[in-house]
Amino acid sequence: MKKGLLEFNNIVKENDDIYRCAARSLGLSDSVFWILYTFRIEKEELTLREICNVLYQPKQTVHSALKKMEKDGYIRAEEGMDDRRSKGLRLTPKGKRLAEETADKVIDLECKAFSGMSGEEQKAFIGLFRKYTALLKESMQELNTEGWEEK
Repeated sequence: MKKGLLEFNNIVKENDDIYRCAARSLGLSDSVFWILYTFRIEKEELTLREICNVLYQPKQTVHSALKKMEKDGYIRAEEGMDDRRSKGLRLTPKGKRLAEETADKVIDLECKAFSGMSGEEQKAFIGLFRKYTALLKESMQELNTEGWEEK
């Protein structure tokens, strides 16, 4: 059993490294890359909370990256909301161009890789990974750790 877990964890870490290297080769930090990615696959306007929920990242980490992106002209906060955390955030035209040159390329390559599996393999892969994740969350409750609840 431990050998299987070791292999699984190595695969997960290798996948993380693939994305880290992709972000770096595109000249982006991991946080900025994942924020751009989220805007491209989710919707055009997101709040800080929504981005954090999608990325499973702490608010402080995401907020810092968003501040830098806003300063650099890649995103803008929509007017009319008082609390920065609930402001609607959008990519600017400059941000959309950056996303097209970076996150969109990665998404296209992911689609290419995923299409290398048959429809049955894709469904089985997603189903088994989701099942393992649910079982892992349930098992981790034994640590009495906060933050494992369903999102």
